[in-house]
Amino acid sequence: MRSLTHARNGLLIPFALITAGTLLLTACGSGTDDTATASARADAIPTTDVVSAIKKNDAAAKLLPSGTTSLTLAVSVSGQPPGTSILDDGKTLAGQDVDFANAVAKVLGIRLKTEQASFEAILPALDSGKYDLGVGNFGVTDERRRTIDFVTYINDGQGFATRSDSKLTRITDLTQLCGLNVATGAGTTFEATLEDNKHLCKKPYKVQTYNEQGAIWSSLQQGRSDVVMSTINGLRYAVAHQQGVKFLNEYHRLDVGFAFKKGTPLAKAFQAAVNDLIKNGTYSRILKKWGTEGSATTASRISPPELK
Repeated sequence: MRSLTHARNGLLIPFALITAGTLLLTACGSGTDDTATASARADAIPTTDVVSAIKKNDAAAKLLPSGTTSLTLAVSVSGQPPGTSILDDGKTLAGQDVDFANAVAKVLGIRLKTEQASFEAILPALDSGKYDLGVGNFGVTDERRRTIDFVTYINDGQGFATRSDSKLTRITDLTQLCGLNVATGAGTTFEATLEDNKHLCKKPYKVQTYNEQGAIWSSLQQGRSDVVMSTINGLRYAVAHQQGVKFLNEYHRLDVGFAFKKGTPLAKAFQAAVNDLIKNGTYSRILKKWGTEGSATTASRISPPELK
């Protein structure tokens, strides 16, 4: 039972991916630059086409504002599956969020103008009108719902991973981290959750933030960090694709959704499109492609309360 402030989740960037061949990782953020090497799988980024055969759903399309033919989509590129990566051609984006966005666009019969943006820049830019919607594994929290509308399509959440030789088993209360070094992504609600609660420790844990996932992995492997806090799906993928780490446990589940400016007229159409994907089987094919079947939801919702 957790006695701490309710956990929040950025759900932004999965843990580390070991890319094909030998990878040079340079640490960033706090600490000094180091390098680490790791073996990889050549099939790290799935490219199965699960979108092109999707048919337009006229009923869902009619829910769009009149005259809507294209929308500007902001995508946060994390570099690690199931998050968004760039393929070897240097321009094609691939990831679970991208597949869902493209699938919804097919259902609605609209074109997406996709732009890359940093995770922390997307939500503020929605309010300014720079983008119509954003994806980046955005978790639905009560705090975010005050300024952002969401249309959910999966369920993910917060989790922990560590080195295989660590004595850590399960993290059910953040006070179990007292005295440890905890690595996480900069500018995320993982960071906020950790910072909000470290005062409960007599010997506070140290929050180590990084902008690059390779740096998080390097920090853990080289002993500068004791544990990583990140997304459930990202951590599970990382552990399955590399040696020397283990997934500890899920800590807190959250819905994940398309992000829009508050009061968007697009929400009902996107909800109907996601539900159509669930009904016609495309939804399960996308999850299978990215190995995230455990994140399936039975129906899309518009800005639901944060999961407790």
